[in-house]
Amino acid sequence: MKPHNFYAGPAILPKPVFQEAADAVLNFNGTGLSILEISHRSKEFTAVMEESQQLVKDLLNIPDTHEVLFLTGGASSQFYMTCMNILGSDQKAAYVDTGTWSTKAIKEAKNFGQIEVIASSKDQNYNYIPEIHGDCAEYRFTHITTNNTIFGTQYQNIPSLACPLVADMSSDIFSRPLNIDKYDIIYAGAQKNLGPAGVTLVILRKDILGKVERNIPTMLNYQTHIDKGSSFNTPPVFPIYVSLLSLRWLKSIGGVAEIENINSAKAGKLYQTIDDSKLFFAPVRNEDRSKMNVVFKIRNEELQDDFLRFSTESDCIGIKGHRSVGGFRASIYNAMEMDGINKLCDVINDFDQKHG
Repeated sequence: MKPHNFYAGPAILPKPVFQEAADAVLNFNGTGLSILEISHRSKEFTAVMEESQQLVKDLLNIPDTHEVLFLTGGASSQFYMTCMNILGSDQKAAYVDTGTWSTKAIKEAKNFGQIEVIASSKDQNYNYIPEIHGDCAEYRFTHITTNNTIFGTQYQNIPSLACPLVADMSSDIFSRPLNIDKYDIIYAGAQKNLGPAGVTLVILRKDILGKVERNIPTMLNYQTHIDKGSSFNTPPVFPIYVSLLSLRWLKSIGGVAEIENINSAKAGKLYQTIDDSKLFFAPVRNEDRSKMNVVFKIRNEELQDDFLRFSTESDCIGIKGHRSVGGFRASIYNAMEMDGINKLCDVINDFDQKHG
């Protein structure tokens, strides 16, 4: 039996995707060629790219005002590409500091404009989502990280501000509906809810480009990739194809509205099990708890290694917390089935009864 995979990323993919992807590695769509060797300029892969972009638009209700790109470099490259493309050196941007990834984004952004950290939860080790005071009208944009994998926090309600949002949605994209009108740019590494590592999704409002005076290197200019349909250079063909399969799967089960219900049920059961436990507790403020990454700790730290060992022996792998915070973390992205949640709850209950 395959273990239940709770790793934070690269993460679990839907079961049907594995078989379809495996088949395509041997023979893609009856071409006799592997998806790994097919030309990115071929009509077969052009169809993959176009369907992938259209499914993103369909699933997230993205209008023609926005463009969908499949790039490389991960979310880390978007920390600077966003500012390089839309933030003038004489303009201000607001950033909300909710943990490691937003901190990295802030560092990169300072190379391109005036950056102000307008809210932070660092004072309590990032265990809550801080409130934004004011409407931020004076800023070119406000940057948020919608879900924080390391600390287990998530915006349950996206703020409505007088300036546009730029959002890192790497770990909760496609987990719920979104109001695209709020955003100038959304970016997300694929390896959580979309596909394997190697491709980065960018959704951006088209009319924001071409307004900064700096010279932007060709490969870092969003307009380059818009003009060439995400194929200015050789794109990550296989990760894009697997992402297409995941998007098809998501559509087949009812889309983001349905997966939001499923995710809420999964997270609700796991958090309730932790809250009912004598040994374990969740350090995140209740209203800010992530539905993607459930962070929890044990009251008796001497039992931490024993629980990790017990979990692994019980086929629940990848629950060790990030090295910077310790404890435990169960990543329960879209593809995690309720069977996995039930199994982990049983493991927590069994360990609790034995040692609590």
